[in-house]
Amino acid sequence: MSTERPAIINALHAGEAVSISHPDMPLLTQAASDAFAALKAFNQAHEIAEMRDLFAEVIGSKLDDTTLVYPPFYTNHGKNITLGKGVFINHACSMLDLGGIEIHDEVMIGPRVNITSENHPVSPAERKTLVPGKVIIKKNAWIGADATILPGVTIGEHTVVAAGAVVTQDVPDNTVVGGVPAKVLKENIAD
Repeated sequence: MSTERPAIINALHAGEAVSISHPDMPLLTQAASDAFAALKAFNQAHEIAEMRDLFAEVIGSKLDDTTLVYPPFYTNHGKNITLGKGVFINHACSMLDLGGIEIHDEVMIGPRVNITSENHPVSPAERKTLVPGKVIIKKNAWIGADATILPGVTIGEHTVVAAGAVVTQDVPDNTVVGGVPAKVLKENIAD
């Protein structure tokens, strides 16, 4: 497959809804197959240096030496994930990244966290459409085990998302949220 991103992936990353009947959908399917092949190697790795190199293949960019992702990891594309410095992602996380997932410096992500940047309309007539929504997790946020971050959400700096929370809307800086759906539990948390 070419190193140039297909137009359909660029459209999704730019926030445009795309019908699954789009003529370029086979390119998206091939990109997913490529991601699965790269993930297979990553998910079987045991040495940290090897894991870092293999994960760079999954996302299409080099990881900073201070960033660490534990296998297994799951994604449907990978190339729309960006990771800052000092990021830690624990095992069994899933990131559906067609709409883009941006994780800033010093973020900690617990095990089994799900982040999705894509959705579908509720209307049955429109449901077979991918609707992207970029997810941004800002500096020094901590996402607890089994939390779910939904499309279009921004998690503020120094924020804590409690274990098991389902985040459906933006979270301000220095806040603790939890529950289903997530609600503010504490504001203005200090160092």
